[in-house]
Amino acid sequence: MRLPIILSLCVFSSPVIADVPKVVTDIPAVHALVAQVMGDLGQPVLLLDRSADAHDFQLRPSQAQALASADLLVWIGPEMTPWLERTLAGLSIKGEALGLLASEGTYRRAFSEKDAHDHAGHAHDDGDDHPDPAPAEDHAHESDHEGHAHGSDGVDPHAWLDPGNAQGWLTLIAAELSHLDAANADTYKANADTAAKAISTLDATLAARLAPARDKPFVVFHDAYGYFVGHYGLTVAGSISLGDAAAPGAARLRAVQDMLKAESIVCIFPEAQHDSRLVETVVEGTTVKIGGTLDPSGSSFDPGLGLYAAVLTGLADTLVDCLTK
Repeated sequence: MRLPIILSLCVFSSPVIADVPKVVTDIPAVHALVAQVMGDLGQPVLLLDRSADAHDFQLRPSQAQALASADLLVWIGPEMTPWLERTLAGLSIKGEALGLLASEGTYRRAFSEKDAHDHAGHAHDDGDDHPDPAPAEDHAHESDHEGHAHGSDGVDPHAWLDPGNAQGWLTLIAAELSHLDAANADTYKANADTAAKAISTLDATLAARLAPARDKPFVVFHDAYGYFVGHYGLTVAGSISLGDAAAPGAARLRAVQDMLKAESIVCIFPEAQHDSRLVETVVEGTTVKIGGTLDPSGSSFDPGLGLYAAVLTGLADTLVDCLTK
């Protein structure tokens, strides 16, 4: 996939020779954000490399060693990777941990939250904070997500799919690295500012590209897209799976198939790391189109500086290709 030109134009500040912190990250999207802030100073370690499953992962000995010796762990939080929380409890970690989902200024939504937050006055590029929503348990439909593999408090951890969150996280990552490595603080800040501006440009581009896809209902594999569809005003009618803990049963598949027949669903989308045959099963006897495979976590992308932009662009391109044709 061709990466957006805007990222290739980013020029990172020159580093100062110093002891650069050893940084470990959890998922590819977070790794990409940290890599952009570090620039030429160093490379963060990615635990969940290509094709790894964020919900069910076993650290290799070399990864456990890297985690134990890291100066900084940057991760979404236990809501996304509960296995990492258990690992941290059993390891003697010498460094600090930055949990992005719980950080101040992060916009958080509940699973199945129907009211998308208003982005008309949501100025990502001028540093405005996201409003904190009411506690997730006030909104979450627990019956809809019984057995969901993510955290038990109902908070949707896929928050990187809102570009405003990513921009705020860049600032947090730069501040944490500057605390550990004051000699390169100016470099971290400059790199974060450059990356945030690139995301702002990408955001505007994707908003224009996705505009024709608004009000065209579609079905996804599992409830991982609330931040993305809320941000861009898209319409998800439902999901095949109610969670990550287990594959949907026959009753659930019949319910989804009935929904596809009864409602004006335009497309249904498979998802990376999930069985596409279930999508083929539920569309039988309907006129709903099967779209391309969505990859919200970037598990099928090559890790690196451009992965975050590639994930958002990939989602937008895949949705538009099916919904508007």
